[in-house]
Amino acid sequence: MNAIETKKLTKCFGTVTAVDALDLTVREGELFSLLGVNGAGKTTTIKMLSGLLEPTDGAARVLGHDLRTELSAIKPHVAVSPQETAVAPNLTVQENLELIAGIYGSDPGRVQKMLDELGLKKAEKFKAKKLSGGWQRRLSIAMALVSDPKLLFLDEPTLGLDVLARRELWKVIEDLKGRVTVILTTHYLEEAEALSDRVGVMNDGKLKITGTPQELLDAAGTENFEDAFIQLAGGETL
Repeated sequence: MNAIETKKLTKCFGTVTAVDALDLTVREGELFSLLGVNGAGKTTTIKMLSGLLEPTDGAARVLGHDLRTELSAIKPHVAVSPQETAVAPNLTVQENLELIAGIYGSDPGRVQKMLDELGLKKAEKFKAKKLSGGWQRRLSIAMALVSDPKLLFLDEPTLGLDVLARRELWKVIEDLKGRVTVILTTHYLEEAEALSDRVGVMNDGKLKITGTPQELLDAAGTENFEDAFIQLAGGETL
């Protein structure tokens, strides 16, 4: 089953078309990276697919349900880890996870599972505000996963992190592949190349091309992924 299928999905803000007739398919269990320069339409796409924004036009099915008419069946199985690290600073790591688990009615055992799987056990009694940026991002992802979602949106998960913290988070994200469908947005092109099963490149609200990292390199006729992105994001639709 496909986790996401969109047909001419469109979002307009007044006279500005932020997402323009998007046709996108994401397979169940894959890690799909959505790339594009600022203003390309990535975040608007995520907000529509996660139910935070109502589409202006077009159709979409998420986890087998119609986005417009069956949103209540979609939301319990979708989680978002936003660009802004969304943690309660005065709660401990464990308390943050327990809070979200309580809101979603998750099995209490999920808290310990997330502490173990995301390597947070040694920091479980630390207040979130005392954590480094990398550990806060790790906690934010754990909070998104504690509800045991089928579809996870990671919006710039390693933004602003140093190289070591970023690589540690790569391992966390890579471990999700095949277990959860992950939609990743990032400006770090080496991140998309290293982690993605497939990649989509957006520009001016339009999806220019999708494919594996190697297929994008082949389409651009280059051996460098950054060069391929620059060419594909700025060139004519393929």
